[in-house]
Amino acid sequence: MTSLVPLDQLVTRFQQQTPIRASSLIITLYGDAIEPHGGTVWLGSLIQLLEPMGINERLIRTSIFRLTKEGWLSAEKVGRRSYYSLTGTGRRRFEKAFKRVYSSSVPAWDGAWSLVVLSQLPQDKRKQVREELEWQGFGAISPTVLANPRCDRVDLTATLQELDALEDSIVFETRSQDVLASKALRMQVRESWNIDELGTHYSEFIQLFRPLWQALREQENLQPADCFLARTLLIHEYRKLLLRDPQLPDELLPGDWEGRAARQLCRNIYRLIFAKAEEWLNAALETADGPLPDAGESFYQRFGGLR
Repeated sequence: MTSLVPLDQLVTRFQQQTPIRASSLIITLYGDAIEPHGGTVWLGSLIQLLEPMGINERLIRTSIFRLTKEGWLSAEKVGRRSYYSLTGTGRRRFEKAFKRVYSSSVPAWDGAWSLVVLSQLPQDKRKQVREELEWQGFGAISPTVLANPRCDRVDLTATLQELDALEDSIVFETRSQDVLASKALRMQVRESWNIDELGTHYSEFIQLFRPLWQALREQENLQPADCFLARTLLIHEYRKLLLRDPQLPDELLPGDWEGRAARQLCRNIYRLIFAKAEEWLNAALETADGPLPDAGESFYQRFGGLR
């Protein structure tokens, strides 16, 4: 039990998942807390750190083995101890997935679009490409045409090449527009990106974490262990939401878009508790050389600045 009722409720909610997704939580922990400190920790200290989350040693070891097999982590033996780090591939995946989590704002949009036409692809390949591009923020405006207002052309080309679909896909780029979002375009966006469902998930996030924000603000002395648990669960849940979010420009979103409030809430909580959480991490985790190294400067740039 912690000193905060809303935090206890969040921990219990995580423990009641069936099955408990320990691998996903470990990735959150590496991305949020371990990577800024050099990226390598002793497995034994990781097991002790996650014990309050209700994840037993066996499940952690199984999850670490799976993540190693999938190319996220690599192991190094020093004596009888095992130390795990993100692989180069794992680090690139992390940077891509977490970059959006800690950004301070959504970049401005000039009204241009990227369109990918998949009509010349075989049906099975078309399905594979569509799923991958939708994960990258594209929406289907017809069965064979995908659109994205924030496409990175280099990433798009690399993705199509990896899927062996570049030669059979047609890519267009539109020019910027004076009227960025007409009524018809906003309606199309609502349909193609399932905005209403995503907005519901953001509302649930706010309902989960607003009581925690209120309880944290009322505490005279925040406890490092509580701050670590709160920070981990906060980023874990927010990261899962952002994986579903195409990060559309504000001009294309409803005026009462809950994603804005969710981002503000996440930023407020993180800024309040990060320092105490760092105290707990520094005391709990070990590397082959002893204590964790100091966090890199990029860590303190999260959410527009933590200091």
